[in-house]
Amino acid sequence: MIGCGYLGAVHSACLARLGHEVVGVDVDESKVAALGAGRATFHEPGLDDLLAASGDRLRFSTSVGDAADARVHFIAVGTPQSRDGAAADLSHVEAAVDGLLPVLGPGHLVVGKSTVPVGTAQRLAERVESRGARLAWNPEFLREGFAVADTLRPDRLVYGVRGGDDESVALLDEVHASALAAGTPRIVTDFATAELVKTAANAFLATKISFINAMAEIAEVTGADVATLADAIGLDERIGRRFLNAGIGFGGGCLPKDIRAFRARAVELGVGESLAFLDHVDQINRRRRQRVVDLLDFELGGLRGRRIAVLGLAFKPDSDDVRDSPALEVARRLTDAGAFVSATDPEAVPTARRLLPQLDYTESVREAVAGADAIVVVTEWKAFRELDPREVASWTDARVIVDARNCLDPAPWRAAGFTYRGLGRH
Repeated sequence: MIGCGYLGAVHSACLARLGHEVVGVDVDESKVAALGAGRATFHEPGLDDLLAASGDRLRFSTSVGDAADARVHFIAVGTPQSRDGAAADLSHVEAAVDGLLPVLGPGHLVVGKSTVPVGTAQRLAERVESRGARLAWNPEFLREGFAVADTLRPDRLVYGVRGGDDESVALLDEVHASALAAGTPRIVTDFATAELVKTAANAFLATKISFINAMAEIAEVTGADVATLADAIGLDERIGRRFLNAGIGFGGGCLPKDIRAFRARAVELGVGESLAFLDHVDQINRRRRQRVVDLLDFELGGLRGRRIAVLGLAFKPDSDDVRDSPALEVARRLTDAGAFVSATDPEAVPTARRLLPQLDYTESVREAVAGADAIVVVTEWKAFRELDPREVASWTDARVIVDARNCLDPAPWRAAGFTYRGLGRH
């Protein structure tokens, strides 16, 4: 496993759990040391237990030479957004392939799992094949917070291979034997389609989220309720209810950068108009963050000098990931507007503190809301969804709560004396 970040560490531990012998390779010595000691360098439910139980089947190294005896070499490195544009930065993928070349030989299979622009696999295959090895693309579909289950029990398997490459398909079937035996659907296709499966899925999900957030904007000026609207249209089996939750929008290390990279690649291919709508998807998503700030500004009659309790920092619950986190962006915008922010999160305080040190970080909701003028829920952790409004009211004089995830029941909060404001709800 070349790359032991989020994807690589989870995949390594899960493959070892399934009985494979795995060596994870990464250039980060501290990461390798932590994983070797059975400790994940990020929060993911169930991962530490898997690492601890892997025994001799799993080891980690900073030397790609330790992977020389492997039959299958997964590439699981990041493809962040380029610093000078929207396109994906493939430098880590390129470095991973270059590092592997000296240990590759006949019978070896290199398997890409990283999310890459369509056309990448075709180009890399020529380099891999020059060593007598083969290349396949096997995109990942992990959800942070559910990554262990998604890896052990995937909802589909996609193999991108050269036409007629039955050997690669057979070897991937060995790797995924447990999932296949459980009935997981398997699609064998070409390189380009396999690459597009991942980017198209992310683009569709992002579009669905931004669509319902656009409806929330309409609901707010018409008096409609976007949650009821989502329930109603979600009953249409052609639409479905999942990912129709209006709120502050999506973030994290995948959807935002992937839709921008997809759009940039379409432009490179000369078909930019086909994905022009993704610019609007991105714009709607970014607007939601400012909408939360504007709601607080309106309810408080101004933000300067006000104290706001921000509940949540990670981009989603059951994660400590703050990459492109809407929650962290709202906190930053509040401080830029002159407000004082006290913030808490069950897992993400250490990572957030490094990026936004000016916040007042607390260990509990009770500490965060003490002395606050308003409360805003920006990450839908279970602990926040299940707060008792009357108990919260006893901790603070704040009587304004903005539900940026539409994850609270307005009635008990209003009964406890709070002015409740959701997004697109009345």
